[in-house]
Amino acid sequence: MQVSAIFPLTASAATATGSPAATTATRQATKSLGQADFLKLLAVQFQKQDPMKPMEDTSFIAQMAQFTSLDQTSAMSKDLAALRADQQRTTANSYLGHRVTVDAGDGETESGNVSAIEVTETGPRLVIGGVSYPVSSVLRVEPRTVLTPAPLPVSTGGAAI
Repeated sequence: MQVSAIFPLTASAATATGSPAATTATRQATKSLGQADFLKLLAVQFQKQDPMKPMEDTSFIAQMAQFTSLDQTSAMSKDLAALRADQQRTTANSYLGHRVTVDAGDGETESGNVSAIEVTETGPRLVIGGVSYPVSSVLRVEPRTVLTPAPLPVSTGGAAI
């Protein structure tokens, strides 16, 4: 059985004769097979099986269990990626106002107070002195500088003359 029977190609150019050898075909590659692809393969497998020797139900159940496991693993991977992104944003927010030292690249370091957080496609970045750095470049974190207010003048309770 040809794979093109299951996953047809789209022709981008053909000759006047229309022969398959003269047709240039393109196909969009995907990273993995999805549920629809699995069901297509299963349907073709049912159509092409020998009616005198049908597929055993145990192998069908095993294939379904494997696909279910794969689907759940994929969903868990997406959930973990979202959790990681949330954790990175929380970590970045905790640095606001703190003095940090970051790896500026080429063996250089930069220190300063975190004035803002930029959220980009690659993750949150700390803004120090107008320059943004990835959270992963943090080398040292110092506590916030707490300003103590000046003491208020003490009143003696007497009237001013």
